[in-house]
Amino acid sequence: MATRHYLGFRGLVGESLYYVAGVENEWVALLGWAAAAWMCRPRDQWIGWTRAQQWARLRFVVNNVRFLILPDVRVPNLASKVLALNTRRLSADWQAVYGHPVVLAETFVDPARFAGTSYRAAGWQYLGDTQGFARHHHRYVRHGHPKGLWVRPLEPNSPAVLQASFLSAALTQGALTMLDFNALNWSGPGGLRERLTRLTDPRHRRGIRHAVDQVLVLALAAVLAGQRNYIAISDWIHDLSPDQRAAFGCPRWGTTYKVPSEPTIRRVLQQVDADEVDSIFNGWLDDESRRLGDAIAVDGKSLRGSEHGARPRAGHLLSGFVHRTGQVIRQVDVERKTNEIPKIRDLLDPLEITGQIVTVDALHTQRHTASYVVDEKQAHYVMEVKGKSGDHGRGHRSRQPRGFFPLRPRRSIGVTGAWKGGSCGPRRC
Repeated sequence: MATRHYLGFRGLVGESLYYVAGVENEWVALLGWAAAAWMCRPRDQWIGWTRAQQWARLRFVVNNVRFLILPDVRVPNLASKVLALNTRRLSADWQAVYGHPVVLAETFVDPARFAGTSYRAAGWQYLGDTQGFARHHHRYVRHGHPKGLWVRPLEPNSPAVLQASFLSAALTQGALTMLDFNALNWSGPGGLRERLTRLTDPRHRRGIRHAVDQVLVLALAAVLAGQRNYIAISDWIHDLSPDQRAAFGCPRWGTTYKVPSEPTIRRVLQQVDADEVDSIFNGWLDDESRRLGDAIAVDGKSLRGSEHGARPRAGHLLSGFVHRTGQVIRQVDVERKTNEIPKIRDLLDPLEITGQIVTVDALHTQRHTASYVVDEKQAHYVMEVKGKSGDHGRGHRSRQPRGFFPLRPRRSIGVTGAWKGGSCGPRRC
């Protein structure tokens, strides 16, 4: 790379990975990826993010700073094939090495040397030319050679992901990795805040600055985001951007949106009727799961640490939770003299699940359970069938394909190895 690439090579900036592309175990190309450009007007306008969002989310954009086809290599369509294979695995490799994925790739092409044909063939999009500046010693200096900017989304709707009010939890690596705050109805008609207005405010009317529904919707959102104590809940709320505070319906005072303090949050959560809040919250989660088309899973678990002298048998709960988010929408106690099978009716009876899918494990693979889900709840089911499940098992096994024969290509092009600081983890695309 140092001797063959026209820009040379002295190392990469920030988070970076190196790749080697091979054809039948022979090296044919070298690639280098590093941190994205700090400022780039065509990219920033195309994404549509604010300056604050750019500073916080630029790590999810990666720059292809080096791409070299080795001399004497003559393979048709090699460059576009290598780029396609590399971008296909790039986000997963970034996740494995740096602990977070990337959603957008960018590169700068010198129009005096290249036309960007390989990038175009690999599905990249041309956004325009830069203004011809380069960063040098913490400032920007004009060098007089504008470059063409090309981008490649690594997942659908990458601009929408980067400019959303709430960053996807899959990118933030939160406790609830599939919870999309942008899709939930927080303060709209029929949303969580509107439902919380039915609660009675336990505080004295004099001196109230924040309505009980406003405090609770913020606190519940913080709990969904993984906060587990009063201080953590307060810190999460105060770290919200103005756009995020507006999404929760916070009142605007002057040039900002006011949020409650930690003592206010603590007093409301300690004094409010917990059972009523739980009922409203679970009902909202159930409605949101149906609106978003989520399936409901049913499973039972024993409570760790619940067995003691006064209770010789550990507590056992049968829960219904949303597949995509993992949020529990209802749970019932399984008493000592019964089991989970008859309790599934008590669990699902209050829920409106018409048209939804209910998944259960092999314990609940019963004819009367299936009839109840389909005939009474007007829903669909997916049941696990094990090999010893009588006629069900035999019928299931009889529908299995007799064989599967994978095809091996005669010639393969692979991108192998992801280096970081001298370490290599070879893997083939």
